[in-house]
Amino acid sequence: MKLRLFFALSAVAVGMVVSSARLEAQGGTEEVAQLKNQVRELTALVGNLEARMTALEKKNGSAPASMSAEDGVRLATAAHLVRTGYESEPSNVHLETQSAAASTEPAAQAPAPLTLPGGATLNYYFDGYFENNFNNPTGRANDLRAYDVLSRTFSLNQADVVFVLDPDLAAGRRYGVRIDLQFGQATETLSGNPANEQRPEIYRNIFQAYGTYIAPLGKGLQMDFGKWSSSLGIEGNYTKDQMNYSRSYYFNFLPFYHMGMRLHYNFNDKFGVNYWIVNGTNQSEPTNGFKDEMFGFVAAPKKTVSWTFNYYLGQEHPDAQAATNCTVPVQPGLCYQPLANPENGKLHIFDSYVTWNATPKLTLAGEGDYVIQRAYTESAPQHVDGGAGYAQYQFTPRYSIAARAEYLSDRGGMFSNATQALKEGTATYRYNVSDTFSVFLEYRRDWTNIPYFVTNNPAAPATHQDTLGAGVVWWYGGKQGAW
Repeated sequence: MKLRLFFALSAVAVGMVVSSARLEAQGGTEEVAQLKNQVRELTALVGNLEARMTALEKKNGSAPASMSAEDGVRLATAAHLVRTGYESEPSNVHLETQSAAASTEPAAQAPAPLTLPGGATLNYYFDGYFENNFNNPTGRANDLRAYDVLSRTFSLNQADVVFVLDPDLAAGRRYGVRIDLQFGQATETLSGNPANEQRPEIYRNIFQAYGTYIAPLGKGLQMDFGKWSSSLGIEGNYTKDQMNYSRSYYFNFLPFYHMGMRLHYNFNDKFGVNYWIVNGTNQSEPTNGFKDEMFGFVAAPKKTVSWTFNYYLGQEHPDAQAATNCTVPVQPGLCYQPLANPENGKLHIFDSYVTWNATPKLTLAGEGDYVIQRAYTESAPQHVDGGAGYAQYQFTPRYSIAARAEYLSDRGGMFSNATQALKEGTATYRYNVSDTFSVFLEYRRDWTNIPYFVTNNPAAPATHQDTLGAGVVWWYGGKQGAW
């Protein structure tokens, strides 16, 4: 290093001598004086650098010392002055010095796009977990779980990319669009049942895709067309917005999504109404010609209270079955033959939930559901009824503790394929590592009044199921609040 520095300084000195001789030959007495002054400054710089390198070598056990970025810049500046003979403007010298300093640091990486022109946002999401089922079930599968479906396995729950453009009336834009692309285990839960969805592979990774228009009627009538996440039930798809990591029985039982058209109108900031007309429950393509409907309202009597009520009327029984005798199907999988005497019984869902922010740190919530369905109009009904209670205490912005208690009466096996009284209790600790990264630790116990839950002996089911798991959730994007 000393040798390289010696040659560099020698080159600068030689340049100065040559410039001095040139200026003296031209009679530039003032310029010669300035140049000699620079030689004296450079000599002092050399002495300073040599002393610093000698000290560093002694400190590091004779290891070669490096020239600092600052010293490199100062040396480059001196060489520049010699090369130009003071003919360049000082501003140019300053720019070259900045460039030399910048070149010693790695180039800054441009951030991923979050907010796009026009106010649209891109959002990214990852959710993974590891969980242990103490029943050690065959196949490592947890019974009656919506998303945390595997035991003793590092699991990718879901990965999402979400594009959102909300309407902006202040900017004169009445339309919007949203697209949620989703991958992972949760995707199979949402739209993986061929009995419910004729061609799930086409729509499986499109969790939501809809356009919005706010019609200029009264305070504004919001109209959405496409596929959207169901608001039947208090819980939602994205774990970051939930009190608990695992989902309730009712989230697993009630519809996940709908395809059709929905309307929402707010009379004021305390009361709004909803209406849907859709293909069916969890159906991008319907299995019959009946169009399901939903009527509901959202009330906020106080700023700390929100109450939602929904009534859903549907007919979920298919009127045709797959066939292979079509001459030329329009698309693969669209060959059907009619069913003789298809089932025509109706589905009725009464769903209500309320959230109360009792204090700035304590949130309480409750949900109640009554569901009835018949195969035929005159058939005996199947019932599911019960509810869930929630509590969350936010000790600090960093961590919270939440609890859920749930009861589901399944008469006729509508949910679990067995008549039973299901119960579960869940305790969840959440730590927010940052504003976009959370860790969940959760213990959950499921139990019932009959031997039902799978163990390591398929012939000997248990009346209970205990799990202990940890989940990690990252999200990043321009969308604020709940997704």
